[in-house]
Amino acid sequence: MKNYSKQREEIIEVIKKLYNHPTAEEIYFLTKQKDPAVSRSTVYRNLNGLVQERMVTQIAVSNGPDRYDYIHNREKHGHAICKKCGQIYDFLYDFNFEKVTRSIEKQTGLDMAESEIMVRGICQSCKKSGN
Repeated sequence: MKNYSKQREEIIEVIKKLYNHPTAEEIYFLTKQKDPAVSRSTVYRNLNGLVQERMVTQIAVSNGPDRYDYIHNREKHGHAICKKCGQIYDFLYDFNFEKVTRSIEKQTGLDMAESEIMVRGICQSCKKSGN
């Protein structure tokens, strides 16, 4: 996506400031607060472009809407997703992910275009509530 509009920059700024893995709708409402003229389709179109450009990661949640995470210079991290409530947690790792990626490529013959670390389980809140 080569269109670097003011609205696109506002969308990026909204995502950069959030560490809670917002949904597209949350991004839309926060962007709309800054720019009442922004449309839902503009936000969704820009999110798709940002994902394609690998500026933003789209995180699929099985029991809810996809979430988004800005690819930033924070420490390398993965995502842990609760299978019950959809809450997403960042976690840091200290192993050589590139080495793991190369090993996977060697074992499978797959030229990996994208890779990320994602684990799924049940969070403490859902365990306590019996959900």
